[in-house]
Amino acid sequence: MVHVAGSVLDPDLGDHVCLPFDGDRQRMAATRLFTLNGLRRRTKVLIITHAETPERTRGWLAPLVPGFDDAEAAGQVEILACADAHLTGGALDPDRVLHGLADAHHRARRHGQAVVYALIDASWGARDARAQAAFEAAANELFGERWLAAVCQYDRGLFPLDAIERATAVHPIAPEQALMRFANTSSPPGLRVWGDLDLTNRPAFASVLARLEKEPGQVVIDASQLGFIDAGSAQLLTFTAAARPYGSTSVVCAEPVARVLRLVRADEFVVVRRVGDA
Repeated sequence: MVHVAGSVLDPDLGDHVCLPFDGDRQRMAATRLFTLNGLRRRTKVLIITHAETPERTRGWLAPLVPGFDDAEAAGQVEILACADAHLTGGALDPDRVLHGLADAHHRARRHGQAVVYALIDASWGARDARAQAAFEAAANELFGERWLAAVCQYDRGLFPLDAIERATAVHPIAPEQALMRFANTSSPPGLRVWGDLDLTNRPAFASVLARLEKEPGQVVIDASQLGFIDAGSAQLLTFTAAARPYGSTSVVCAEPVARVLRLVRADEFVVVRRVGDA
């Protein structure tokens, strides 16, 4: 029996998950479970391969997933090579990745699926793990639109421990770290964030806040369902507000979060509105 982290392989829309694994058996077991979950949810399942070809993946995966052939014929499952989705001339092409995901969304809608479930073999970035982590962090903004869920598989046999730790930290969700979920908001512009924020996912939180520094006018961060925030993450909120016009950033939160914001003197830059206040 191969153990895989089941809950992260059944992500909610907007989830950007990092899943380290050990060896082909874990990778294949995770791919099977992710595909089953995506089909059960009636999403478009997009599998991006690197360690092996799409043809080889299809060859072992199809017999393990009931209805796979029909789903693929109907456009509900797609398997692409990383070279055709992430790379140009052998190097990462961020625009190609983001446009490719948007195109997958358009194809999904044409076939009656409103959302995309993407499973990505992250071994394409093993030669430059720092650049890969920077791209993963920048990609978080896309997940705030909440039509996409993705699990990025990191092979512990290819990535050193520090690279794995860097990758998990820039993902809002990973096994054995605090779980953060978020959504971009437009009326008013801002962010809704829930779950927990601590040292383990602080870089991911920083990447999500970065978008707000460019927003003109008032911004509201709805943290009313945030379960926990540590002082370091509260300071990130302070830095974001300090980079914006004075008084233009509001945070809606419960008293425990407000207490931490006061502790780091965030209320000198942030308008703190407690849940239930008039």
